[in-house]
Amino acid sequence: MDFPWDELALAFSRTSMFPFFDIAHYLVSLMALKRKPGAVEVAWKNPISSWLTAMLHCFGGGILSCILLAEPPLKFLADNTKILLASSIWYIIFFCPWDLVSQGYSFLPVQLLAAGMKEVTRTWKIVGGVTHANNYYKNGWIVMIATGWARGAGGTIITHFEQLIKGDWKPKGDEWLKMSYPSKVTLLGSIIFTFQHTKHLAISKHNLMFLYTIFIVATKIAMMITETSTVTFAPFEDTLSRMLFGWQHQFPSHEKKSKTKSTSNGTGSTASKPTADASDKVKKKHTKKTE
Repeated sequence: MDFPWDELALAFSRTSMFPFFDIAHYLVSLMALKRKPGAVEVAWKNPISSWLTAMLHCFGGGILSCILLAEPPLKFLADNTKILLASSIWYIIFFCPWDLVSQGYSFLPVQLLAAGMKEVTRTWKIVGGVTHANNYYKNGWIVMIATGWARGAGGTIITHFEQLIKGDWKPKGDEWLKMSYPSKVTLLGSIIFTFQHTKHLAISKHNLMFLYTIFIVATKIAMMITETSTVTFAPFEDTLSRMLFGWQHQFPSHEKKSKTKSTSNGTGSTASKPTADASDKVKKKHTKKTE
């Protein structure tokens, strides 16, 4: 399928994420970490623990995808350049004099630019995870989808594991029990790119990357401008649930109807008993009078 923006999409798909897009990813992730209660105090009292948590926020997706593919989880430490870059951003965010980085990041245009660039890296991570999984398991759909999803949104799950170790984990906030918007949109992207990689979608990879990136960037910016924490997929999820599992709801409805009928019959029979007793009493009185 050819599109009029083929050359633009092809050039876009060849864009390198290092260093500017990676910097935006580290900046947004670590600013989210800093806003958590007690994060600044932990950084001052125990910098090593804070640094480890920061690396989980920055490289959590890669760690989880390595675990799924039975690769060394510490493989991300081999890239010294990215580790030094992420560590530098962690340092200036938590220890910059007069908190200049946080003050500069507080401006909405800066936040919009950084968040949009971070969403671009999400597309590259999904595509990289799907392609990497296909090298191990040729056309293994489930593995490809899981690995792409893990690399694109695994940082959230890894940080929950870190909270479990610290004793701060809460079941209500678990991504497995209640998926957030980034997890849902990443899972959707992983499914789409897996179908494209296995030739089940008649669209080129660079065009799909271009369209998907526009969707997630526009959605993220709209969420930030309107100050909504999530964009609900409830209508789509409800429609899909009714199509696949809606037949199960038919049986309880029939049972309820039968129960209501039985209860109505029971009340009718109990109501008819007093009338029958009253008619018997009238007959007895009438016989007594005649006697």
